[in-house]
Amino acid sequence: MKKVAVIMGSASDWGVAGKAVETLDAFGVPNEVHVYSAHRTPGEARSFAAAARSSGFGVIIAAAGMAAHLAGALAAGTTLPVIGIPIKSHTLDGVDALLSTVQMPSGIPVATVAVDGAVNAALLSIQILAVEDPALAEKLEEKRRKDAEKVLAADKEINARLGR
Repeated sequence: MKKVAVIMGSASDWGVAGKAVETLDAFGVPNEVHVYSAHRTPGEARSFAAAARSSGFGVIIAAAGMAAHLAGALAAGTTLPVIGIPIKSHTLDGVDALLSTVQMPSGIPVATVAVDGAVNAALLSIQILAVEDPALAEKLEEKRRKDAEKVLAADKEINARLGR
């Protein structure tokens, strides 16, 4: 199975990015975590992206806050799918990170999830890998079934409280 890289622009992004790692681990998807900044360590970020495919990665998740360009910088160095997680900051509530992640020029795509949307970034990574992995696809189906069961149980509970 291909690995997923979770790259953070700063160690302070771990509070969000860690949720992606937890989700990947729960599905048994091998992953690596690194801190590379598009601005402070551009050489390391570029080198990682360039070698990612030959190093066994199938997807890269990039988590960064403020007006960081980490996802775009990584995407520019690889043809692997890159998923950006804009991280909420105290300054602009993550809108700056969202815009800098989602507004990529034509030719360098970055899939972008919601601000602080680490779980969805991991699930999207898993969906990408599951295209070629039927066992992983079945794990996703099972999660969807369990999620649906929880919603339907909540529906019954609410209606029972209302006497309906």
